[in-house]
Amino acid sequence: MHDNLLYVISAVIVLGVLAQWLSWRMKVPAILALLVIGIVAGPVTGLLRPDEMFGDILFPMVSLGVALVLFEGGLTLKLSDLRGHGAAVSNLVSWGAVLNWLLIACGCWLLAGFSFEMALLFAALVIVTGPTVINPLLRTMRATPQVSQLLRWEGILIDPVGALLAVLVFQFIIAGTESYLLFLESIAVGLVAGVVAALTLGFLIRRHWIPEYLLNVVALAWVVLAFAASNYLAHESGLLAVTIMGVWLANTRGVDMSEVLSFKESLSILIIAMLFIVLGARINPSDILETGVAGVAVLLVVLLARPLVVWACTLGGSYSWRERALVAWVAPRGIVAAAVSSLFALRLQEVGYPEAGLLVSYTFLIIIVTVIMQSVSARFVARALGLVEEEPRGILIVGANPVARTIGKALLGQGFRVKLTDTTWSEIQAARMDGLDTYYGEPVSAHADRQLELEGIGRLFAMSRRPALNTLSAIKFRREFGRNRVFTLRTSQEKDASEKRRVAESYRAPRLFGEGVTQQKLASLIAQGAEIKATLLTENFDLAAYQEARGNSHIPLFALDKNKNLRAFTDDFQPDVKPGWTLLSLVLPEKAEAEKTGSG
Repeated sequence: MHDNLLYVISAVIVLGVLAQWLSWRMKVPAILALLVIGIVAGPVTGLLRPDEMFGDILFPMVSLGVALVLFEGGLTLKLSDLRGHGAAVSNLVSWGAVLNWLLIACGCWLLAGFSFEMALLFAALVIVTGPTVINPLLRTMRATPQVSQLLRWEGILIDPVGALLAVLVFQFIIAGTESYLLFLESIAVGLVAGVVAALTLGFLIRRHWIPEYLLNVVALAWVVLAFAASNYLAHESGLLAVTIMGVWLANTRGVDMSEVLSFKESLSILIIAMLFIVLGARINPSDILETGVAGVAVLLVVLLARPLVVWACTLGGSYSWRERALVAWVAPRGIVAAAVSSLFALRLQEVGYPEAGLLVSYTFLIIIVTVIMQSVSARFVARALGLVEEEPRGILIVGANPVARTIGKALLGQGFRVKLTDTTWSEIQAARMDGLDTYYGEPVSAHADRQLELEGIGRLFAMSRRPALNTLSAIKFRREFGRNRVFTLRTSQEKDASEKRRVAESYRAPRLFGEGVTQQKLASLIAQGAEIKATLLTENFDLAAYQEARGNSHIPLFALDKNKNLRAFTDDFQPDVKPGWTLLSLVLPEKAEAEKTGSG
């Protein structure tokens, strides 16, 4: 029996990771692949029977897994983000979430025959979208930046908000069956346990009493301790405690949780993979189909509540009716709804709620339909509404050094969206003073995967002083933007490096601006007063005439054709610059004044 359980767990882990990888390759939400594998392994083939195989440890295993997922979600909720991404985002994840909850609850209660308690709980579960389902959809939809950023930040911030609401409703139902004083007690214990756990862990981190190599595992142990202690003091209060703990730590000054969050995200991927295959194996597709007319009514309630909420939350904003319509259409449900509904159903059935089994059927119905329907249709709807950005023109520049800032300002002046990323705060400040959009952090970090906004951006220019970072950035964004839209700027270290220290050819991206041009050379010229000049070429003053007039006093950087399409000069590609094109060159100091006469 124990050997069989070992094989089952091993198979679940391998299949879960495989599903995540397939989802990444296909650019679809991972939840679809995980559920399909779970259903095939469970009710279809009978190979995985969770209730029989895991027995009494099933509920504690699922409960602990959900607790870790909710803690990681709580770590992403920074109150500054609510204020920093527009009124529409703040509205959607605050009173808009409450309005959505009430509309769905009332609709399910009146039209689908839900009890009032189950309607409230179900509604709390299905108001959550989440980044795991939104981000893959945004990549394929390629909507305009205003719409994409709104949907992206709603997905990030609604995750912990919806989870917190669902936990509160669940505790109300569980405690309310005995005494409302028990409900208040569980809320109080959960709040206190979460705050105490956050304060103590934060204290240890600020005092540097935890070595860096132990920080992740200590944080994990602290979460498990808070969850177990809270549940011991007040039944079912642990989920609230870990959610509060995550939110509190995320908003505590002087406590950097980025490393812990990165670790928790990696752990969450594994936990989610295991959870969803196990939970999927407990779902019988016939149970979802048997929801019948009531299931259709619930689906319509969920879909129709969204436009009302979006319209109310964007009143007075700068959104057009087309943008509101697209935001209203795109709201796939995901990880939190599935995991939490399954956990709650297990517990509610134990305390005498026979209809709790239907909670899972209806929740998975909403998840499957919204994810499939909107993944298939979002691109088409965005195109029909005229909100598809056909060719992302923006540029991500790795580095905020003087070279990157000078090139960024020149491209911004030509109408391109430019974002600079760096880990040196003084460089970021200088870029912001120049009016450039910035991201403070490593572009290859897990934090960047969540926070770095790439809407409208389709090229990478890696120009940092760190060759390894440039190479890593090129490798990471090659799949995102395309191999021919990722470039690096050579550094002097690379130019003089031996073969043993030189980056392998298969990892290298095209080099910007030519063989002899390095980051340090450009920095030196800029420090001496060199400027980037835009020159409109004509029939009488073509590229050959320009080069003859300027000689060696300029370095060609970019060419813009008549349609303002950008082409970079590289060590193995020279654009065929024609009359009517604009040439961007770095002009050496002694020729800077003379260049003004030919500028366009």
